[in-house]
Amino acid sequence: MQKVFSYPVQTDKLSAGEKHFKLVADEEQCLWIAEIFKVLAVKSFSAEINLKPDFKNHAIRVWGRAKAELEQMSVISLEPFVKKYETDFEVLYDTKATYTQIKEEYDDINEDAPKLIENGEIDLAAEAMEEIALIIDDYPRKEGETFSFEPEFDETEDVKKHNPFDVLKKIKK
Repeated sequence: MQKVFSYPVQTDKLSAGEKHFKLVADEEQCLWIAEIFKVLAVKSFSAEINLKPDFKNHAIRVWGRAKAELEQMSVISLEPFVKKYETDFEVLYDTKATYTQIKEEYDDINEDAPKLIENGEIDLAAEAMEEIALIIDDYPRKEGETFSFEPEFDETEDVKKHNPFDVLKKIKK
């Protein structure tokens, strides 16, 4: 699948100083993001991202805020609803390290380890999408919806008297 929403920044062409980027997905890009996120629709997606190279330490600091308005299906009522997601993030990229070096230096590669730069670029749109993906509800539900379960038999009765297939017998009738 070809990337439709992408904003690559060539790391070898960066100059010193802080850079600011504002990304806003258009309608076609929102359709593509919805496929990636596995949601009904993406109503809007935007990010404000800052980038500052630190040539002395071979690092690039990326931070900002990502926002998305997603249409999802409630796992309780099975009705669609729209929910806004917003997150601040900060990521450090190492311009010289390799995967092996990172793995050797950090016990848990997921914690505090800098990200690696692939193909000499950082895709700011992919970074923003990843940050939103990390906060999307695994089991989305509308505001105030709760799950309630009503057993088929009286819980005060002796459980041993009930055959688990009794429920199926009732359906056959």
